[in-house]
Parts: sequence; C-alpha cells; structure tokens
Amino acid sequence: MTTDVDIPVHAEDTAEGEPAGAGRSERLSALAQQHGALVTLIVAMTAASFSFDTFLTGDNLENMALSSAFLAVVALGMTFVIITGGIDLSVGSLFALGGVLAAWASRYGAVAALLLPLAVCGLIGLVNGLLIARSRLAPFIVTLASMLGARGILLSVTDEGSRTYLVGKGSFFGKLGQGSLLGVGVPVWITVALFVLCAVVLRRTRFGQYVYAVGGNEDAAALMGAPVARTKISVYTLSGLCAGLAGALNAAWLASGVTILGSGMELDAISAVVIGGTLLTGGFGFISGSLVGVLLLKVIQNVINQIGSLDSAYQQVVSGAFLAVVVIAQTWLGRRRRVL
Repeated sequence: MTTDVDIPVHAEDTAEGEPAGAGRSERLSALAQQHGALVTLIVAMTAASFSFDTFLTGDNLENMALSSAFLAVVALGMTFVIITGGIDLSVGSLFALGGVLAAWASRYGAVAALLLPLAVCGLIGLVNGLLIARSRLAPFIVTLASMLGARGILLSVTDEGSRTYLVGKGSFFGKLGQGSLLGVGVPVWITVALFVLCAVVLRRTRFGQYVYAVGGNEDAAALMGAPVARTKISVYTLSGLCAGLAGALNAAWLASGVTILGSGMELDAISAVVIGGTLLTGGFGFISGSLVGVLLLKVIQNVINQIGSLDSAYQQVVSGAFLAVVVIAQTWLGRRRRVL
C-alpha cells in the first residue's frame, strides 16, 4: 500500500537551474540545455532580419505567429507525453480528424464545433493512455495504431476524402479562427493562454511533479506514491485534446475541414519539443522550450520561403539536420552533467 506524498524530483531543477552547490560547468550545461534553443532563435531571427527586408514586417510576423499557433498547441500536449518518457504518433491524424469534425459540427453552432472534436480526440487519447498504462503496451505501437485508426475514421466521415465540410461565413466559430484582438489573431491568444496555463500546471502543481517523476524513474516514482498509471493516462488524454483543439482552430481559420492536413505533423511536434530542450528519454523538459522550438522551425521555413530559389524539401533537410545536432548536443550535455 502506497501513500500520497510529495515527489522530490530533479525536474524542479530544470525550471530554476541546478542546485546552489552545483559547479559552474554543471550550471552552464543546464543553462545550455534550457536556453540553447532560445539563443539560436534570436540569432536566426537577427540574421534573417538583416538578410531579408520583409522578414520583420508586421504582416510576415503575424503570418508566422498564426501558422505556428496550431503546431504549438499540438506540441504542448506532446511535451507532457515526452516528459513522461512516452511518444504520441497519433496527433497528426487527430489534428486532421478534429478539423473535419469541427467543420461538420459547425452547422450546429460554435459549442458543438469545439466539443465534438475535443470529445472524440480526447477519447482516442484516453484509449491510448489506458492501453499504455494498464496493458503496458509500447507507446510507439499503440499510438501508431491510433494514427491509422483516426485516419480511417476521417476517411469514413468524408466519404474517402471526397467531401469537404465548410464553416459558415460570419459564424462565431469562423471568427474564432479568423478574428483578431489588438492586431493579433485569436488562435495566437488562445495558444499563449494555453501555454501559460500548462506551464503553471507543470511547474507548480502535484500533477506536474508526477509527470517529471514518472519520466525520471517510473519504478522509483511508484514506490514513492506517485500514481504512475493515472499520470500516463492523463498526459495521453491531454495530447489528444490538444490535437483535437488545434484541428478545430485550424478548421475555423481555413473555414473548412481539409482532409489532407496533419500528415507528418506528429514528427514536427516531436522535433519542436526536442529542439526546445525536452529529453526523449523523459524526466526533463520545459513548456516554454517547446514554444521556442515551434517558432524556430517556422523561422527556418520562412527563411527558405524568403530565399525563393529553394523548394520546401530543403526545409525538411535543414530541420532534420538541426534536430540531429540538437539531440547530439543534448546527449553530450547530459553525460557531462552526470560526470560533473
């Protein structure tokens, strides 16, 4: 029988830096892991602003922020999953499914357009969590099956992709995706609010402690009273909810449920989270880092578009190479901290 106690995990150091007694080299390694992506983002934006006159224009920055919002919401849920040491390959299909369901339900009002994708995608995330936590199945296999299943549901709803549901012009749901507040798109404000809320949850709540503890050492967390299974179920459900919400917001923005969207989005979300400093092995990560990772990927894409002579394939090459460098750097920094 276990008791519910506070979980002293090293994840607290991820937010505030290393303990006071840590050596200078160890603190520098921790700062590099936590803020390396932010420094890279600042350098990339500075270089792009000097290279392209249109980069820092209001329209370009607004377009980057708006296009980043949907991936950022998906990456938000992915951050919780990866910190627990898991992976979720279903989010791309859930994103597309959420958009189609939202567009279909928009005829019944904005509430239905939001609740239906949240309910369906959240339920799929819940099933993922139950299979992974209770049946102890591999997250890769479970979420891969969910990815295929969600895509199958999507094709069934849209008659093999031949039917596209539209969002009514002037509807409140449409304004939710296309409207703006203080010159910034509503989806961007929603994304910022979600990131602030989840950062508080991860940093300041018992649930956040459990997330880090499960990712750091699952067996030790269980011995210390952490509800390991419940935590895993919660993070996969959250991931499904985030993917469904992102899909709904995207449908409102495009005024339609596009069936071909979401392909490869799971890889973009994982890349953004890892680039932002979250370890694939779990137990270490930041909400803010994932947002920086998303923005960095969008800056790379925008710079390639600004060049003009390069096609979109170069974005994947650059993003893949950058991700490889980040993973190598994280591995080296992690080993250095352990040695120190």
